Amino acid sequence: MRKVFKRLLSHRLVNKMSIESTIKNAVLVGIQTPKTSQEELESSLLELTRLVTTLGYKVVGQMTQKRSSHRTATVLGGGKLGELAQWTGGSGFVAALTEHKPSKAAAKWQEEVEEDEDNSNPDPSHPNTINQDQIGSADIVIVDADLSPSQLRNLESALGVPVLDRTGVIIKIFSRHARTKAARLQVEIARLVYMAPRLRETGGGGEDRGGGGMGGKGAGETKLELDKRKNRDRIKELKNELASLGNEHEVRRSRRQQELVVALVGYTNAGKSSLMRAMTGSEVLVADKLFATLDTTIRSMYPETKPKVLMSDTVGFIKKLPHDLVASFKSTLDEALNASLLLFVVDASDPSFRSQLEVTQSVLAEVGASDIPSLMILNKRDCLNKLQEKALKEEFADAVMISTRNKEDLSALRDQIMSYFEEGMIDEDLFLPYTAKGVVGDVRSKMRVLSESYDENGVTLKVRSSADKIAQIKKKLSKE
Repeated sequence: MRKVFKRLLSHRLVNKMSIESTIKNAVLVGIQTPKTSQEELESSLLELTRLVTTLGYKVVGQMTQKRSSHRTATVLGGGKLGELAQWTGGSGFVAALTEHKPSKAAAKWQEEVEEDEDNSNPDPSHPNTINQDQIGSADIVIVDADLSPSQLRNLESALGVPVLDRTGVIIKIFSRHARTKAARLQVEIARLVYMAPRLRETGGGGEDRGGGGMGGKGAGETKLELDKRKNRDRIKELKNELASLGNEHEVRRSRRQQELVVALVGYTNAGKSSLMRAMTGSEVLVADKLFATLDTTIRSMYPETKPKVLMSDTVGFIKKLPHDLVASFKSTLDEALNASLLLFVVDASDPSFRSQLEVTQSVLAEVGASDIPSLMILNKRDCLNKLQEKALKEEFADAVMISTRNKEDLSALRDQIMSYFEEGMIDEDLFLPYTAKGVVGDVRSKMRVLSESYDENGVTLKVRSSADKIAQIKKKLSKE
């Protein structure tokens, strides 16, 4: 028995070691342009660290540099590129490099930056400082900017390892987390659009050509041209498939037009899915990861309300979210566009939640959802101290502060949502004869019954609902 146990234990240890050995070590690179403050740079790199960790990589270091622009051929200066190559074991040089002469202002600013760096004393704790143990330890380099195909090619040539930009990281995360067919189609479209200008010649230096059409005359297409055409055809095919799914979603939305819908919107990892689970009792995925939810989930609030209120969980937002992804996920974001009320969920314990709120509002404005009534939810109050809580209540007097772990907070939010919907409702007495089949059930399912009384002819219900729904019931009764 002991031998069997030892074999099982050793097998688990081997598996664990093999998993750990497959984890890639990543070095992050941040570029500070004249328009970027030090605080913005640090915040962006911190967020990139979380993105990279979500992707499954281990961040072993980071490097920053002040530059007049991140549009240069290798993004970094020659010295910094050489230092970065120490992490990766690359040469630090690009064979064929096109030099771009900077403007006088840019050149002067760059000279001042390089002079400051030369005069500064090396600090072993600084993120740019490389220890001897870390030389050659990085498997991948990730740049906190959107890079052109030539920049990616130049960096990979100099560093000898794969290079990803911020958009590439986000698309990889989306690809892993997409579960429904619609989400997978949306991510694949965004990935192919991203890859289109980055397709490269493979084998034969790009001289391989297929035979020309109609008898084989003519030069035909190069391998690269063929790959690009296949890419365009595939994007068109996926868009058509997504459009057919979009029609199905549109039909479902039209069926829900008479329903009250609350859409949860906000920055990624703000706690939308946790709130969704707490308010609806549904088993939606909750994880402390960026973009854990990509698929729209719609559930009824539980315990069920009268009238019934649906809650919709939407994809989270992030700074510098690629426009192609916003376009691809427009059908998902349309759930917010068709909502009766938007709940802006923010992580109140995150010092940068104000800028995150601006990002959310900006993306919603892109899809035309900026005019929908909204309520701000300051989530994760359990992570705040009394002084922080008091200050936020004073700053955001109209917001609702909650913790999804506190039942009293959830009950208060539920009451506030129902109060909002009941503001435009009216109270009216409806007499329903016993002969009116099905109407009583219709009333109870769609309206809030305040009181009821019975006599030998039927039941009188005092209801609270919208004028439209009351008119619909009266129309049904007149036909009975």
